[in-house]
Amino acid sequence: MYIIPIAWLYVAVMMSLAEATSSNGTVLGAIITFLLYGLLPIGLIVYFIGAPARKRAIRAREAADRAQQATPLKHSPEPDAGSEPATDPVSTVGKET
Repeated sequence: MYIIPIAWLYVAVMMSLAEATSSNGTVLGAIITFLLYGLLPIGLIVYFIGAPARKRAIRAREAADRAQQATPLKHSPEPDAGSEPATDPVSTVGKET
């Protein structure tokens, strides 16, 4: 899948190198050539090609979340999975009536 972007980046690097070493070219022109002919188009194409995979991953994550919410919680014999005993959720300290 990535052979075409790698090949195009090679072409963009060669174009930039030719621009930088040309008698009329500049290093700034080479950098702009590489960015506008190389990184920007390849970045957009790879982003658009990866959109379906990102969409599938989001759907799978949402389905896993829904499945996790649908399953009841399993109670373990040790509430904190450690050696501490379970505590009373209501505090006993306070005003007595």
